[in-house]
Amino acid sequence: MRKLTLTLSAAALAIGASGAAFADHHGGKRGPDANGDGNVTLEEARTHSAKMFERADADGNGVIDRADRAAKQAERFAKMDANGDGEVTQAEMQVAREARQSRRQERRGDRAERMFARADTDGSGGLSQEEMSAAREAMRARAGERGGREARQGRGGPSRMMAMLRRADTNGDEAVTREEFDAAIETRFNSADKDGSGTISSAERKAAREAMREQRSGP
Repeated sequence: MRKLTLTLSAAALAIGASGAAFADHHGGKRGPDANGDGNVTLEEARTHSAKMFERADADGNGVIDRADRAAKQAERFAKMDANGDGEVTQAEMQVAREARQSRRQERRGDRAERMFARADTDGSGGLSQEEMSAAREAMRARAGERGGREARQGRGGPSRMMAMLRRADTNGDEAVTREEFDAAIETRFNSADKDGSGTISSAERKAAREAMREQRSGP
C-alpha cells in the first residue's frame, strides 16, 4: 500500500489540481477556462490537464511513475540546498520553512477574502449584522456536516485521491500513462458536468466546489 501511494503521488497531485481547476479559478486565475466565459468545455479541460501531466512527468517519458517522484524529490532538495553543496543545513531548512509558511499565509488570506465576498451578499463592501449572522450559521452548518461525516466514516482510511489514482492505473503497474491520466480527467469532468452538455457551467462549478469541500473534510 505504501509503495503504491508513494509511486502515484505525483499523478494524484496532478489530477487533483485539474479537478480543482474545474471548480474554481484558483485565486482569480482562469485555469482551464481559457476564454474567460465562466464555463469550462471538455477541450479546455483537456488542454489544461495536459499541462498538469507535463509538470508531473518530470522525465518526459509519457508516464508518471517512481522515477518522476524521485526527480521531484531531487528538485525540492536542490531548492532547499541554496549554496549547492549537496547538503541542507539547519539555516537552509529554516529558510524553506519560512517560505512555506509565507505561501500558506497567502492562501489563508485568499480564502478569507473569498469567505468575506460570499458573506457580503449585497456587494456593499461591508457586512451587516444580518449578513454576519447568516455567515456564522452557514459555518456552523458546514462544521456540523463535517462532524457527521467523520462520525459515519471514521478516520485513517485511504484518501479519495489515492483511491481515484488506483482506478486510473487500470493495468495495475503502479504508474499512470497519459492515456490513463486523460481518462481519469474525463471521468472527473463528466462527474462535474451534471447535465451532460459537454460544458461545466458556473452553477456546476459551484456544485463541484461544494463536493470538493466535502472530500477535503472526509477521512
